[in-house]
Amino acid sequence: MHYENYLGLVRITRLLSPFMMPNKSDLKEKCISIIQDRIAGLITAMANAQSAANEETKSSAGDKYETARAMNQLEKDMLARQLAENRKELAAMMEVDITGDHDTVRAGSFIRCPEMDFFILGGLGKMSVEGTNVFVISPNAPLALSVMGKKKGDAVQFTKQTMEILELS
Repeated sequence: MHYENYLGLVRITRLLSPFMMPNKSDLKEKCISIIQDRIAGLITAMANAQSAANEETKSSAGDKYETARAMNQLEKDMLARQLAENRKELAAMMEVDITGDHDTVRAGSFIRCPEMDFFILGGLGKMSVEGTNVFVISPNAPLALSVMGKKKGDAVQFTKQTMEILELS
């Protein structure tokens, strides 16, 4: 079977599929919950790193002590950067308006193509929603930028592949 014929069958199957467009509010809440869990984990990891640094005692082997302190500081700095990035992503997600159906693709849009479904909200990757895989992508991701402003029925060229927007909400 030729690839074009295969995509045609996939398109027809996806259009006739009983899978409804997911509730964007529920999807956004799930995404926010994931980021909040990450933030909580990072706060715990930072507290553990600080506790480990406080328990470090200076020994006669000064170099070992200094190395341990430096490693603890590097870990705390890395965790602090990750925490700041996750807080920034959470704030950006909270600001995205997902209400109503969208006529053109923008942040907060749910897009169905023959090859995949994706939700433009934040860079969380693949999620399972009602038994279907949905890719949650950042509004700044190359794929999101390539579909911004497009409408239902438009064809989009991305990485040498053409995708048609079957559904948009």
